[in-house]
Amino acid sequence: MSSLLLGGLVFVFLSAATATGMIVRGRLPDHHLSSESKDAIRLATAVVGTLSALALGLLIASAKSTYDNAEVEMRTAAARVLLLDRVMAQYGPETDKARQLLRELIQKRLSRGWSADTTDDESGNALGEYQDIEAVQGDLRSLSPRDAVERSLQTRALDVSGMVAETHWLLVESGKEGLPWAFLAVLVCWLSLLFATFGLQAPANPTVLSILLVCALSVAGAIFLISDMANPYVGLIRVSDAPLQSAIERLGKP
Repeated sequence: MSSLLLGGLVFVFLSAATATGMIVRGRLPDHHLSSESKDAIRLATAVVGTLSALALGLLIASAKSTYDNAEVEMRTAAARVLLLDRVMAQYGPETDKARQLLRELIQKRLSRGWSADTTDDESGNALGEYQDIEAVQGDLRSLSPRDAVERSLQTRALDVSGMVAETHWLLVESGKEGLPWAFLAVLVCWLSLLFATFGLQAPANPTVLSILLVCALSVAGAIFLISDMANPYVGLIRVSDAPLQSAIERLGKP
């Protein structure tokens, strides 16, 4: 489900809960909405409100942490690719094919995006990304070092290419985590209950309605941000591919 759709659904649920509370208000006997009854409702909803605030804060912190980690992973992966290219360049012209494969890998990432759903897709004659890095490793293993320096460079290149491959598989393994949907569903239920009590106690005038709708929109916006940041490689708030753009400009240079 897209983040915009999720945020829109949350706004609809909260607005419907508010309208339901106002409808119920008009049908309840007056003594059900006495000052003592309203005080009891406020005390009860204060507990739910506190739980909702804590849950929302935890989700925001978790989504922000996921986004920050993805930014670090992007920069780290780009740095490792550049390091691998420079190590192969130091080895000599025997690594030209492997360096070209490495450049094609980065071009593929830029064209397909960096997500578990696209990096392993085969498109036409293009292989999945994991096959590209394995081809680079195969070329490195086939090298025949002539001295200790070249042996050291080959070993270093294989180590770095292994780290690049590891980054890919970590992305694949973590790509399906996303949001804790059960947690989010319970949170939306709590928020709906809160907005229903707002509608139950609030007079139905344009000012109150406008404020409640703005509040519902604000909460829906927070859910949208959580969902979007929890999937940092897709959506409106995504990790910049500037490190990859910078890397591809440097790849293949002598």
